[in-house]
Order: sequence, then C-alpha cells, then structure tokens
Amino acid sequence: GRGCRECGAVADRAARPFREFAMNAPQNSKENPSETRARLRRAARLAAVQALYQRDMEGTALPRLLDEFHQHRLGREIEGDTYADAEVPFFDDIVRGVDARSEEIDTALSEKLAEGWSLKRLDRTLLQVLRCGTYELIARADIPTGAIINEYVDVAKAFFDDREAKFANGVLDAVAKAVRT
Repeated sequence: GRGCRECGAVADRAARPFREFAMNAPQNSKENPSETRARLRRAARLAAVQALYQRDMEGTALPRLLDEFHQHRLGREIEGDTYADAEVPFFDDIVRGVDARSEEIDTALSEKLAEGWSLKRLDRTLLQVLRCGTYELIARADIPTGAIINEYVDVAKAFFDDREAKFANGVLDAVAKAVRT
C-alpha cells in the first residue's frame, strides 16, 4: 500500500473521505475565525472517526495512534495526498473521550437501536461515527445538540449513502433526547 516514507503510515480505504474533505475544504483568506474553527473541527471529527476505526481494526495503542495522526496525517501529505488540517486538541478530546467512556457510550447507543439490532451488527465505520457523536452529546455541553448531530450526519455522508446518514441522524437524535434533557 501507499505509505508515509517516515513512519509507514498507510493511506488506506478509510482515509479516502479525509483526503477528499481536505481537497474540497474551503480555505480562503476571507474566512472569518468562526468559519475557520468550524472547518478545523469538522476535519477533527472526521479524523477521530478514522482513528477510532483504525484502533478498532488494528488494536493500535492510544498513544501510538494519536502520535501517528499528529505526526503523519493531520495537515500532512502522504504519497501526494494532502490531509485536512484539524483542531488537534478537539481531535484528541474526541478520541480519548470515546476510549475512556466506551462502556457508557456503547450502553447509550445500544439502548437506542431498534429491537433485533446490536452494536456488533453495525458497520464498523458507522459505529465509530455513532460513538464519536454520542461522546460529544454526553461530554460536550458547550456544543449545541443540533450542531453535533448535523456534523456527524455529514461525516456519515463522507463514508456512506443517505440511508446510513439518516440512520445515524435517528440514533444520535434518540441518544440526545436521553442524555441532554
């Protein structure tokens, strides 16, 4: 596969939406500070989903995973593909928070899935989208509920068709009603 010459970080299939986001992200000099922050946070959310997917698939230790993304992915180039710059502390908060509160997050999600569904039945990338969104709904009271849900629906659209994005919207909305009342 294609990788970073320094560490061997591989630009895999899961990285494709991140690269496409980087190439399509508006980065003009007329962007105001709140637009810049929103863009950097959007990239951080997408990167967090990808990092947690990588951790789920490969079992990468959290410190190594964070270091790989800091050093070789966020705002970097791998084999000619430029990755979006991201708000690193926000990325770290999501990744560390999902890891630290995984049991609480998975319980909140499991309670909102339709009968007959389990977390194991979900696509692994979609599961990471839901975990990240649920973490923010539980732990980030400073971010409005609608903003969190909309951002993760957009992240889901980077990986999936509308059907899965609507599913993510429904589950996150149900989680929000349970944890933000």
